[in-house]
Amino acid sequence: MVYLTMAMVSMAKPSFLRAEQPLAHDLTSSSSNSRRRDLVFIVNPRGANGRTGREWKKLLPYLRFRLGTDCNISESLTEGPSHAIDITREAIREGADAVVAVGGDGTLHEVVNGFFWGGKPVSKHDSKVPRTTSLGLIPLGTGSDFARTFGWSNDPVDAIERLVKGSRSRIDVGVITKEGGDLHYFINVADIHLSAKAGYHASKYKRFGNLCYVIGALQAFFGHQNHDLKIRVNDGEWELYPKVTALCIGNAQFFGGGMRITPNAHPSNGNFEVVTLQDFKWYDFILKLHRLYNGTHLSVNNVLSRSAFSIEVEEVVGSDSIFVQSDGEHLGFLPRKFSILPSVISMIC
Repeated sequence: MVYLTMAMVSMAKPSFLRAEQPLAHDLTSSSSNSRRRDLVFIVNPRGANGRTGREWKKLLPYLRFRLGTDCNISESLTEGPSHAIDITREAIREGADAVVAVGGDGTLHEVVNGFFWGGKPVSKHDSKVPRTTSLGLIPLGTGSDFARTFGWSNDPVDAIERLVKGSRSRIDVGVITKEGGDLHYFINVADIHLSAKAGYHASKYKRFGNLCYVIGALQAFFGHQNHDLKIRVNDGEWELYPKVTALCIGNAQFFGGGMRITPNAHPSNGNFEVVTLQDFKWYDFILKLHRLYNGTHLSVNNVLSRSAFSIEVEEVVGSDSIFVQSDGEHLGFLPRKFSILPSVISMIC
């Protein structure tokens, strides 16, 4: 591995970086404003069993070379759960041009939650400054499922080139509410019951990479029972969904290490795709696993897909045991309401 130094005239790249591609224009050079842009990079150094931290150290000198001439680059390493939320809020309040999540879906999830406070988007201390803080992503984590919806690879040089180019789009975010509870935001997929329980167990085995999802699923199957649920879509009438195995609310398409569970979802269309699996047995997953991964499962018996801007889910008979997660993070148990916040964040893509 060739290490980078800022003293070098011609920057060498670590072996995981491919050759630099010429750009049509740079974000910084295309602007008539000569002000240096403030970019805050939030890194979970322990992500992917420490791989995120190691790769970030190798990547940082190249990133400074590529962006540092016209940008102020701030590096913030998280120290524990929810730290990225606090860093993000402070960066936005101080007027950062972009907050960039470096890592997997867990880090991205916390950064997205940091864009909100008290049920509203975080605002800058100086309200006279017109610029908006954008969200950026360098996917270096275990799953990096959100990036798959855009067709992004885990190649960090591609992510840096997106930052240099600086194209922005408005994207949707989901918000999860519970009576008497705090608001919780998600950018990728929220899910209920078996898949959420599998994600809860998988989080204990991240040291095994993507194999953690297989281990989590096996643990979740032990003692699993399908449950009857009540569902209300778009504030309409309550409907009974019998024998629900899993229910997934997609703002984007992939979860669980590459499973294309909500293949029609996109975080810019103003709606969730809600996919419900009913009366699935363990052997159904084995026989149909390939269809779940390639996104062709919507034509399978007992699979229902619908579009919604809000969905409420409750148990018919309360057991307080139906798991809920979002972006791979365990949130607790039903009941919950999921609502879309359209075009609420600007993302560099």
